[in-house]
This record gives sequence, C-alpha cells and structure tokens, in this order.
Amino acid sequence: MGIFKAYDIRGIYNQDFDKHMVYRIGFFLPKLLKADKVIIGRDVRISSPEIFEYLVKGVTDAGADVCSIGLATTPMVYFATAKHGFDASVQITASHNAKEYNGLKISTTDALPVGYDTGLATLEEMVKTQEICPAKDKGSVYEKDIYNEYVTFFEKYKDDFSNLKICVDCSNGMAAVVIKDVLGKDVQYIYDTLDGTFPNHEPNPLIEENVQDLKQLVKENYADIGIIFDGDADRVMFVDEKGKFISPDLMIAVIAKYFLGNNKVTAQYHILHDIRTSKSVSEYSSKLGSKVHMWKVGHAFAKRKLREIDGIFGGELAGHYYFRDFFYCDSGILAAMIVLNVVKQLKQEGNTLSSFIETINPYAYSGEINFKIENKQQAMETLKEEFSKQEEVTAFHDFDGYRVEFKTWWFNVRPSNTEPYLRLVVEAKDDKLLDNKLKAIKKILHQYSV
Repeated sequence: MGIFKAYDIRGIYNQDFDKHMVYRIGFFLPKLLKADKVIIGRDVRISSPEIFEYLVKGVTDAGADVCSIGLATTPMVYFATAKHGFDASVQITASHNAKEYNGLKISTTDALPVGYDTGLATLEEMVKTQEICPAKDKGSVYEKDIYNEYVTFFEKYKDDFSNLKICVDCSNGMAAVVIKDVLGKDVQYIYDTLDGTFPNHEPNPLIEENVQDLKQLVKENYADIGIIFDGDADRVMFVDEKGKFISPDLMIAVIAKYFLGNNKVTAQYHILHDIRTSKSVSEYSSKLGSKVHMWKVGHAFAKRKLREIDGIFGGELAGHYYFRDFFYCDSGILAAMIVLNVVKQLKQEGNTLSSFIETINPYAYSGEINFKIENKQQAMETLKEEFSKQEEVTAFHDFDGYRVEFKTWWFNVRPSNTEPYLRLVVEAKDDKLLDNKLKAIKKILHQYSV
C-alpha cells in the first residue's frame, strides 16, 4: 500500500515519501481542486517544516497562492477552509501515528474531505505520470491569523465548569496550541507542551498504554473526568471518574444527551454513527427522538454522509465526532466541551459519568480486534455463512465489511483500507455469550490468518 490512503496521504517520511514527492503533490493539487489559493496548516512533527517548505514550492510553482496559518490543529484548518471560502486546504500531520510518520489531510470547498474515491486516486496518478511545467507567474505566500476567531467559536459551548475537576492529556500534540484559551487554567493538564518527538507516549489514545498516565491522574485528583487528545486534535477520548477508559462510541450517547436530552426537541434530529457502534447508542438516541443512521468508517465518508442527512452530529468508535455547527467536520475540542456540559449536569443531579454510561449500556462489548489476514473477503464470507446457518439474522449491513445482527448479539467484520488486517467487533447481551461467540469467530478466522 502506497502513501495515498482511503482518507489521506500518509507514511514514514524519507522512507515512504520525501520532499520531492511533496513538491509534486503541491504542484498538482491546485489543478486537481481547481483552486487558485491553498490554505495550509501544520503540526509540530520534526519533519513538518520541510514538508511545508516543499508543499509551498509546489503550490506556488503551479501559479496558486498559499495562505499559511502556521501551527494548527487539523480542525483549525477545517474551520478556516469553510469559514473563509477556500477551495483547497492541507493540514500537514500524521494524526495519531508515531513520530517518524507524517502526511497530508486534504480538503476542498466547505472543508469537504478529499479521500481516495473523491480525488486522491486522481492526484496519485497525476503525481506519478504528469510532467512539471512551472507557471510563468508564480503564486505568492501570505499568513493569516485565525486564532482569536477560532477560540471565540467555542464560547457558546463553554459553561461555568468550576464545579468540575478536569484532567487533560494533550499528548504533546496540537491540542496544546489552543486548549488553555478554551478551557482555562483551572484544569489539570499533562503533556501540554508541543513536542514532535512525543516523549511521553505516542499520540494515539486508542492504545491503552497511552492513557495510563491520564487514568492515574484522574484517580489521584478525584477528578470528574479525564480528556485525552490525539496528535492533531481531531479526535478525543475520555476517562470516567473511576479512571476507566470509555469506549468512544458510547460517548455518542453522551453527546446525544446534550443535544436531545432537554425534552425541548420539537423536530426530529438526525444522528450518524459508524458500523462498529454499540446498539446501546442507537437505542438511547432513538428514545430521545432522533433518527439514527449507520454508515462507513472514516472521516472521508462520515462528513459527506452527515451533510447528506443534515445530521446534527455524528461519531465513530475511533473518537471522531462531527458537528453540523462545525461545518459538518470533526473537532476533538468541541466534543470535549459538549461532554463537559453533560458531566456538569450529571454532577448537579448527583450522578457521575460512569453511572450514566452504565444506565445506557447493558451490553458486553469486545472492542476492535485485528487479525492479520490476506484473503479478507473469503474470511468475511465464511463468517457470514457459518453464523447465518446457526440462527436467524435480524439485520444485515454490507457497506463497510459486514455487520450481521442476531437476536442477542451482533458482529462487524471489515477489511482495513491500509493494512493486511481484518477488523472485528462483537457485542452480546452478556459476557458469557460474548466469550462463546468470540471463541467461535476466532476459530474460523485463525484458519485464514497469515
């Protein structure tokens, strides 16, 4: 698999791609998106300045202008793209990946994502086959400061959180650029200095060991909640007051409580979640009066689908949360603000985040499990056929792998877009049934394992 992925361009810098490849990407990007100016932000990785330099050379040699917003979270780039009417934008980042990685997240008009099916495949072909012919009139470079208006955007979501004890882990990533001006100083922060070597832990909150320090901090401070951002702050995850990591899909229900739980809803709202999400989320959200939609994994798919259904928000198991009021884009900081509003309300009612999660989620859940399998499609077909023979299928979805639902349990099995992995999620009515089904599924999949 090359650097052109389903959702972005990404790889190990100076191994999978280099400055010359970046230059070519920059050169052909304005042509691809029919843009005469490109807005660019970057993260704090060691390789980001060089990537920025050669990306700018490519764009300006093509005759387009560059608007630089400097060090930024990925959602800051989305915000600037949509609010200021750019038809092309790039965030230089490798998101949650380790320090040796870097990449480019590309968006177009209204901050719509450019994925492999919506432009990156064409860009890849242009980069590989077309000749560079620099324009006679090169583009210019100018800087734009969007910081203050970006911080101001969050004010309508900020309540008085002084009754809450809050712990935040910035993962030495881009959340540290803005979070203190949004949440304030009365918060316990860790790893809040920008450091592209990520000295404390990799900026991926989905890996349990990366959340250990936040868990400990929450318990030591008797905090009400812990918040951890990934490297570019488009994702966020949470730890409850007991120091327990909360599966990110369940936080979709917490956000639904914010938008729908005040019993003042007069119109039906639409909510989006991915194919891996717990049934408890749709059951809870439906009770609040929303129409719940299931869709493919990945921001390149979710943002377009959320627009299509005009959803109020959406979320994913990976910790992405998308909002209509944020140009249908994902923002880890906005999600955190909304969750804090709910936790404040719960505390005022004498409840906790953990108790709320317990009341809405009666199921046993496996989390995502990876199997290294080359013949992924055949393995998926075998799973579907074997379990369909044994019991009645109550629902079947096949738009992102398979989600096969039965009366008391369901599974989703989907191929990775970037790696030779088959990803499995199982949910059941209780732990015993979950264990039984997991054993049966693993027995089948191990026949295909590499």
